[in-house]
Amino acid sequence: MHFAFDEHQLEFRAQLRAFAEKECTPATVREAWASPLGWSRTRWAALAEMGVVGITVPEEHGGMGLGLVDLVLLLEEAGRAGMPEPLVETAALGVPVLLDAPGVQGDALRGRWLAPVADGGAAVAVGMSSMPAVPGAIGADLLLLERDGDLHAVPAAGVALTPRPALDGSRRLAQVEWEPSPGTLVVSGFEAEGVLAGIEDRAAMGVGAVLVGVADRLVTMAARYAQERVQFGKPIGSFQAVKHHLADALVRVEFARPVVYRAAWSLSEGEPDARLHSSMAKAMASEAATVAARTALQVHGAIGYTWEHDLHLWMKRAWALAAAWGDAAAHRARVLEILLARS
Repeated sequence: MHFAFDEHQLEFRAQLRAFAEKECTPATVREAWASPLGWSRTRWAALAEMGVVGITVPEEHGGMGLGLVDLVLLLEEAGRAGMPEPLVETAALGVPVLLDAPGVQGDALRGRWLAPVADGGAAVAVGMSSMPAVPGAIGADLLLLERDGDLHAVPAAGVALTPRPALDGSRRLAQVEWEPSPGTLVVSGFEAEGVLAGIEDRAAMGVGAVLVGVADRLVTMAARYAQERVQFGKPIGSFQAVKHHLADALVRVEFARPVVYRAAWSLSEGEPDARLHSSMAKAMASEAATVAARTALQVHGAIGYTWEHDLHLWMKRAWALAAAWGDAAAHRARVLEILLARS
């Protein structure tokens, strides 16, 4: 199989990068961290106008009608920019669930929510009962929540939120209290198993894509600082030990990137190995981001610990997302389980 992104996908990524360079600077990310929401509704509306938010929404509902392969480059770019808006939760998780929702309830949900998502008027959060807190619940207009193996759709007015501490200032966490009812039920029983598994797999891929972008930014920041910082009359980047650390981090990022792309393709095509590929992607992306964060901190030294330096914006996101939706160890265990089941 030959896989490559087409010129339209690459151009869309370039447009998002140009947008982020102007509208999502470290200063604006800091502003978002200090805000009650953790992200900017103004920037969310601008992203919607570009087509980013509604990229997976069908055209008849005002979206672009594209898939996860088109989205994966944008999620990576969002990670590189430190973009705090809930793109994974809305475009990679929420919209596909709404598209998969069966029956009359599914039709009603699509009619109510897809157009507002596409035009930037709504954001979605997704939570499983195994989660102590739901990421993105604060600011979400619709919450897709699992309870006892069933999936429910609950508008923001139907939940009570208790904020919980979060390492990443833009990834607001909240404990969600709500009451399931026949009116909130989206899918149950055997049908729900496939929908919930799809959420987990798309989350692994989507968060993995963001992590690759975060890791790439961390390596770039560390390499730039290594060229500027002088010790013993030489840039520290000329020292072999620093070179080796940076090279190792870069190799991990470059190895993780195509695995994430493959997971996006497998999910889009409904491949039988999509679950395996998604776990491989999350495991490798989590490890790459963790190594990149550690390397960047080592290269920067004491200044990297300070709040004033921008490094912590990406390090904290790397650490938070590396553990989200299963850490590297959990996904390696899943890969092993899948492979052993075949032997």
